[in-house]
Amino acid sequence: MEALLDDDCFAIRQAARHVSQLYDRHLSKVGLTITQFSLLVRLKRVGPMTMKQIAEQMRMQRTTLVRTIQPLRRDGLVTSDALGADARTLLISLTAAGEQRVSAGRAHWYAAQAEFEDRFGEQRAAALRSELFAITKDSL
Repeated sequence: MEALLDDDCFAIRQAARHVSQLYDRHLSKVGLTITQFSLLVRLKRVGPMTMKQIAEQMRMQRTTLVRTIQPLRRDGLVTSDALGADARTLLISLTAAGEQRVSAGRAHWYAAQAEFEDRFGEQRAAALRSELFAITKDSL
């Protein structure tokens, strides 16, 4: 057990699962997971992107990204169109229904954010966010 207390990867993954479950619980009220919501928000902010661009920006494996996008496409929240002549390169776009779902999800996302910050502390949450973004920023 002592070795687990020194395991950074285990601690980060355990915390990530815990926090993801909190956000997923809130976002389930609009039929989204936190990963789906994050992807939709990114598309709303950035605009259409290729699968490769999304995978790189979200630090996701393409197979995981495909599993995330499939239900969004099925539900009409995103579209995927071939980019130019290469049918293998898909451009993912947010639909009007996707924009509405993002709007509906925001209140639930804010509720999850508030619950986390209430439990963990607003200043500690801000410091943690900064440190976690530094990890991925430095790996570019």
